Amino acid sequence: MTAETRADIVVRPVRDVDAEALGRVHATCWHETYDHLISKAALEAVSPKRMAELWTHWAAQGEDYRMHAALVDGEIVGFVGSGPARDDDAPRPRELYFIYLLDQFHGTGIGQQLFDAAVEQGEGLYLWVADDNPRAHRFYTRNGFTLDGATQVQPFLGEELTEVRFVR
Repeated sequence: MTAETRADIVVRPVRDVDAEALGRVHATCWHETYDHLISKAALEAVSPKRMAELWTHWAAQGEDYRMHAALVDGEIVGFVGSGPARDDDAPRPRELYFIYLLDQFHGTGIGQQLFDAAVEQGEGLYLWVADDNPRAHRFYTRNGFTLDGATQVQPFLGEELTEVRFVR
């Protein structure tokens, strides 16, 4: 999809009726993002239904949470979420929890639209991202983030994932 061939692109707040579609997209994005970091067996255990159940909860969070979906021609292709910091030693009061976009829409500007929906211009916040995710690192650097030297090893689908922290 290029700028010339873009169809109808909408970024809007997540609705509770989006849970099933978000679950499918979330599961697909995890496969596309983590296939080189997590075993195939662990990723195959990711259930769109389970992800949809999580989205039912996330969609109902309070006004401190910014959860948005990107739709192309009415179909969800990505999502983003930010809210209050979850870490005890958080370097900023707000955290970008996640941003995922189906691979086929990378490089179209939709990821930036998602980011802009969940983060106010110039807003200070932080995020954790897989250490071995150079595309995401470049995206966050373009948006004013820098690595602050913090790392953590997180349980992920029964395995471990090393993450690094970006701050702006």
